[in-house]
Amino acid sequence: MAVNPERVPIIVGVGETVDRTRDPVQGREPLVLMVDALRAAEADAGAALLGQLDALDVICEYSWPYVDAPGLVSQRLGVTPRHARYGDVGGESPVRYLHEAALRIQRGESTVAAIVGAEAQYTVAGALKANVNLDWQERNKKAVILTGREFSAPAAVDHGVCIPTNVYPLYENASSAHYGQTQREALQESGETWASLSRAAAKNPAAWLREPYTPEAITTPGEKNRLIAWPYTKHMVANPLVNQGAALLVTSVAHARALGIPESRWVTILGGAAANEPRDYLDRDQFRESHAQNAVLGRCVEIAGGDARRFGAMELYSCFPCVPKMARRTLGLPASAPLSVTGGLSFFGAPLNDYMTHAAAAIVRALREQPRGTMGLLYGQGEFVTKHHALVMTCGAGNGEALPENYRVQDEADARRGPVPPFRADYAGPATVETFTVVYGRDGAPEYGCVIGRTPAGERIMARVPPSDTTTLARLTDLDSHPVGSSGTVGRLDPKRLSWVAA
Repeated sequence: MAVNPERVPIIVGVGETVDRTRDPVQGREPLVLMVDALRAAEADAGAALLGQLDALDVICEYSWPYVDAPGLVSQRLGVTPRHARYGDVGGESPVRYLHEAALRIQRGESTVAAIVGAEAQYTVAGALKANVNLDWQERNKKAVILTGREFSAPAAVDHGVCIPTNVYPLYENASSAHYGQTQREALQESGETWASLSRAAAKNPAAWLREPYTPEAITTPGEKNRLIAWPYTKHMVANPLVNQGAALLVTSVAHARALGIPESRWVTILGGAAANEPRDYLDRDQFRESHAQNAVLGRCVEIAGGDARRFGAMELYSCFPCVPKMARRTLGLPASAPLSVTGGLSFFGAPLNDYMTHAAAAIVRALREQPRGTMGLLYGQGEFVTKHHALVMTCGAGNGEALPENYRVQDEADARRGPVPPFRADYAGPATVETFTVVYGRDGAPEYGCVIGRTPAGERIMARVPPSDTTTLARLTDLDSHPVGSSGTVGRLDPKRLSWVAA
């Protein structure tokens, strides 16, 4: 269906800011980073847009949560937007808010919309370490900071696998076994993929780390690259100790023309999709792929004409290697395909929920340099491979087709889902490994292993491996094999937890 050409929503301005100040007293707070990013986006558009702002989405912020972040930003800008929202938790949320802003403009409900976010965890952590009080805007002392425990099953909490660094390895290990890889082969793929992200970050002025890494430097444990949770090292996980802000400005073709913004600055959203997995990861049918991710990316490939190779710029969310590795296979792209124009959450930096705002800015800049009609893919996800949202974008005014109001592909994702194995909390006897991880301390020694297994009846169990069971831990971390599918014995470790011993 064609859209009123005057209401075609376009991104016209992107802005980023990075504060590497070492002295926490001199560090800029998230509010200042947000306002700076918005002013940079206005300068990028080359038109006075902020005074006309009628819609504002502020990304959920962790390092210094404010009582009313949208109100504070609006006050600094001297505007009173009709739509003002402080976002919820989720790495995909900037993609969602950009999509929703475009739909409001298409409906004629908004003329100028902004999506903005920032984090200053580097300064906050430095101030805490130096016992420095930050003279910033009042902090919301009642803010609830979610960790993952809140939406994890009691068994997951009891077994110590309820935070991102411990959960994502479950997908890494299940998926690599599904691909027929040994753990060494899977680790090599992760290292090569992450090395390509580091090269992208090295070219990005807004990146926190601008140094290219070799695959070996990424995957080899060491003093500055300790193991976090098998098989991930520090260089393979998101780095939240950053001070970064980003902003996007969205308006209509008609308004951009009236303001004299040249078409060379425009980036149009062609469409997108969203879907979720069950929030409790133990309530999923398997861990080798995400049905929601597959449905979302599949729809985006359809929008692109059926071939993911048409994407001239791409951002596949990269909090941990399993996510872009699964996404790349769903898209049917080779291992050599560039998966990030931004640099990834390990190297560009992980301003928590706000990374995809930076990624959108990077996609816009990349598309502006491409021939007219080139498409880009912006894919974000949140929580524990739970929430998925992606957009297809193009440089210029687009194809004139309206964005569908209903962009969710949840029914398709649900239709792909198989039966969920019943969870057994009191089992004793033989079982096979469905997936696993080993969690390490700061000294590099294993603190415990955790196995998700299947009983002969097909039930799912979760069990711990104590650090004293060095034989089982060695089996789980053997690089030249893969323990998924291997046998073991489940017993009772303590009143709340089961134990796992390799056969």
